[in-house]
Amino acid sequence: MSVPYELAGRRQQKARTRDALVSATRRLLADGVTPTVEEAAAAAGISRTTAYRYFPNQRALLLGAHPEIQHESLLPDDAPTDPLARLDQVIQAHLRITLDWEPQLRTALRLSLEPATDAPPPLLRQGRAIGWIEHALAPLASTHPDLDLHRLAVAIRAAAGVEALIWLTDIAGLTRNQAADTLQWSARALLQAALTGNPPPS
Repeated sequence: MSVPYELAGRRQQKARTRDALVSATRRLLADGVTPTVEEAAAAAGISRTTAYRYFPNQRALLLGAHPEIQHESLLPDDAPTDPLARLDQVIQAHLRITLDWEPQLRTALRLSLEPATDAPPPLLRQGRAIGWIEHALAPLASTHPDLDLHRLAVAIRAAAGVEALIWLTDIAGLTRNQAADTLQWSARALLQAALTGNPPPS
């Protein structure tokens, strides 16, 4: 069985080369450029031939530039116990991540809407934000045992993610600060509705 190029010898050097290509791609995306492999190679000071060994096409390159956010939780160690306060903190942190990585997230979203014909759709965000929100809602497990916290977290994520941000800024014409405030309000409204007997449908 053949060994992938990056795993065959000089692995640390190859990891540095790959990181340089990914960093260059992210910089170009932040500047409004959707780079080809050749453009990323030039920006990273790496030969085109070498770059293609890591990323055989533009799609692979752009997927490789998707942010890897490894947080298990967005709450601090001294997080409050009140679910609304916890949710506020998580949504604020989530929105900071979304705004910081907006160009890369937009690209990832476009790729997920235009899947390759010869490959399965990419698993881009893998539901991490849903887990962060569920953690914020965890105290409700004892106070509201009949409430489906996963379902509620999904509803909140749908109203407070990059997709909603794009609609609010690109279609509704809000500034990013206005959009962030709207998403924060939507998240709180969904939680408050659930707490007053109107949870999301199951």
